[in-house]
Amino acid sequence: MNKKAFIFDLDGVIVDTAKYHFLAWQKIAKELNIDFTLEHNELLKGVSRVRSLDIILELGKVEASQEDKNKWLIQKNDDYLTYLVDMDESEILPGVYKILKFLKEKNQPIALGSASKNARPILEKTGILSYFNVVVDGNDVTNAKPDPEVFLIAAKLLNISPENAIVFEDSVAGVQAANIGKMTSVGIGEASILNEAKYIFKDFTEIDTDFIEELIRK
Repeated sequence: MNKKAFIFDLDGVIVDTAKYHFLAWQKIAKELNIDFTLEHNELLKGVSRVRSLDIILELGKVEASQEDKNKWLIQKNDDYLTYLVDMDESEILPGVYKILKFLKEKNQPIALGSASKNARPILEKTGILSYFNVVVDGNDVTNAKPDPEVFLIAAKLLNISPENAIVFEDSVAGVQAANIGKMTSVGIGEASILNEAKYIFKDFTEIDTDFIEELIRK
């Protein structure tokens, strides 16, 4: 059987921790008198923590020293982590477990490729770490998406060429990173937003095993 690298983003693809990121960022924005909405939060998808803070400061036209930025970055992560304490398998998004299980049964290499620096503990808390042959997260990369670095590292560690890698992403930057890396991009979310992806599904409940089989055969 063909071997493909199946690479998953974390936030918004496997688990919905985006809501926790939003709450943590919103708390800081409120302290700075910046109006930060769910619509604004879309700008942060697939973006590093440092760049996310810069975007929020730009929204409020707030200038800050590096010392203040560092303080807020630590505060944001501390607040975010408090929301993760009670995470369990119920946080896994619908349909994801079925696909992971099927890929494992087909002996297909699976990787996580995420900007999150908390990826491993999240996978542990949700009970699915064992499904991943490789975990590449924000601790392992220097370039944020749309740079394909995180996905290229994952494919290399799986010993699979980029052309034989399939990436599941919910952000525009993530889809672009997969495309730039010459990988097959599968968008998870709204077609109007993720229109650069080769395939688009609203969520994993729309993905059946026949589609996965087809990707493996190609």
